Amino acid sequence: MTGDDIEFFAEIDLIGALSACPGGDCGQTHSTDAVTCYALKVEVFDADAASLAGWTPPPANGYPRSHGEAP
Repeated sequence: MTGDDIEFFAEIDLIGALSACPGGDCGQTHSTDAVTCYALKVEVFDADAASLAGWTPPPANGYPRSHGEAP
């Protein structure tokens, strides 16, 4: 709905992607230019330094990247 938003805090670097049905409102006829399409907006912000007081990043994952293969 108009005005809906999602906000989250990423504790590690990440790549984000946003996808929506390219056919517009999929509740109606799919893949037609007759349906209403709505813009999606993505904003990325830096966290306020004061809100990070006492926070430390998570430790690196111990996964050896061996994909289950014997050394």
